Amino acid sequence: MKKIILNTAKHRNKNVLAIRFKYDDEIKEHLKKLENVLWSQTLKCFYIELSLKNLRIIFSYLKNTNWTVDYSQLHSFIEKSKIEEKRNSHLIDEIPTEYQIELQKFEKWLFQKRLSENTVNTYVDVTATYIKYALLKKVDLFSTKIVEAFCYDYIYKPSKSISYQNQFISGIKKFFEYKGYAYDQIHIERPKKEKKLPIILSTDEIKSIFNTITNLKHKALLSLLYSAGLRIGEAINLEITDIDSKRMLIHIKQAKGKKDRYTLLSSAFVKILREYYIAYKPKKYLFEGQKGGKYSNTSAQKVLKNALFRADIRKKATLHSLRHSFATHLLEKGTDIRYIQELLGHSSPKTTMIYTHVTETSLKKIKNPFDDLF
Repeated sequence: MKKIILNTAKHRNKNVLAIRFKYDDEIKEHLKKLENVLWSQTLKCFYIELSLKNLRIIFSYLKNTNWTVDYSQLHSFIEKSKIEEKRNSHLIDEIPTEYQIELQKFEKWLFQKRLSENTVNTYVDVTATYIKYALLKKVDLFSTKIVEAFCYDYIYKPSKSISYQNQFISGIKKFFEYKGYAYDQIHIERPKKEKKLPIILSTDEIKSIFNTITNLKHKALLSLLYSAGLRIGEAINLEITDIDSKRMLIHIKQAKGKKDRYTLLSSAFVKILREYYIAYKPKKYLFEGQKGGKYSNTSAQKVLKNALFRADIRKKATLHSLRHSFATHLLEKGTDIRYIQELLGHSSPKTTMIYTHVTETSLKKIKNPFDDLF
């Protein structure tokens, strides 16, 4: 009996549903009749965009054949998709064209306000989701009540983060402003932010991470993030000319808050950087993708995730943890917190003060009363 195997794959940085089988003209011709199913020379199989909807289409299309369809590798994806589908049951599937055009205009308006690309993408995304919700409910978009209902159904019930809820409120307020509604007309209460301490990697853990990395480009990128205390957006926006090896400084241009600043250029990092530059020869940006342009945030996250796994570090560290670790280790070495504030580009010393709560040196000075019992 002919057998078709369905599993997931990556095609041009997108998740796809791969349709694999031993070469067979009958199956091939049958699949070619199905809309949106394409052939990949790279994957050597047919594929379609990965979604539960497309999986159902494939199943429905193949059910009248006598072929065996093996989807055992998709069980985890199916379960997660069903949960997400249940969450999104209060949203319409497609945004009507008139609202798509409105979102495009909103996006241009946000860019004209000189907001960062990440902020614009977030605001447009949350607004699109909100529009899907309001249209399904068939209510006025510009109503505080429907905003509150959305917060409950889409954010509170699925236990999405307070940070996401605040992003949503900010995005919606901007959309309302774009449509001519003043801020004081929108009475939406913001939840208080959770006060979480940053995840800090010890110096030994940092060493372990770098010892596991064999790819020179990956090592250079993570070394830069830690040695200069950069945000990932700042690192991937760096141009070659921003590295000042004579003054041993890095020029960070128009970072968060539209501010320029200088931070440290490590002499040990310069050695890694020179090796990297000779090997990869970047043209404009210090770190570039395979096809040119800026290196992607997603690729950088994967580099750290793989390094943490190989170093057997179980902490839920992110790229930002390298920045946190840089600041904490400086503080532990006795660096004045005002200098750390400047290096990190914090507007307020209150933001930098959080590192005083996680330094080993300050905590070790406290004598534990339990030790006096024995």
